[in-house]
Amino acid sequence: MIRAGLLILAMAAPVTAGTLEGRLVTFTVETWDERETPLLVARGRTVTVGQGVEFGLEPEGFTGGLDVVPVTVEIGPTRIELSYPRGIGRFYESAFNGYVLRFETECALFENVAIDPAATTMKVTEVWAEAGALYINVSGLGYGPTSTLALDLEVADCPLS
Repeated sequence: MIRAGLLILAMAAPVTAGTLEGRLVTFTVETWDERETPLLVARGRTVTVGQGVEFGLEPEGFTGGLDVVPVTVEIGPTRIELSYPRGIGRFYESAFNGYVLRFETECALFENVAIDPAATTMKVTEVWAEAGALYINVSGLGYGPTSTLALDLEVADCPLS
């Protein structure tokens, strides 16, 4: 009888949602038509997600005629926001030209990814997750100081690595 009561209590307890806060993440820029033969893989930068801006990328110098567009990335517990502090242009067109955020984890970290249309000015249509990685494709899109992208995430309750 006590076991049954504990089981009912466990089933009634709220399910805790996961968070990105405190997780180790590596952010990089990749461009490819075929994933196995990338045109550009920028230097990855690794931080622990906390308060404020996690990444402020700057150009790294041309590689095959391509370079990193200045971008600011802020990661919250269940949200990622990108903005472009300076420069105006259009991203190089390829099958994938965008951002990869790889979180240190052994499980499928993202249960759902949604673009927040109220906080997004860019016409991003391709965002997907693979295990602990999040891919954001900005190929062919315009960018500038008023360009923003906000993603709302359902994060699994994975242990911190």
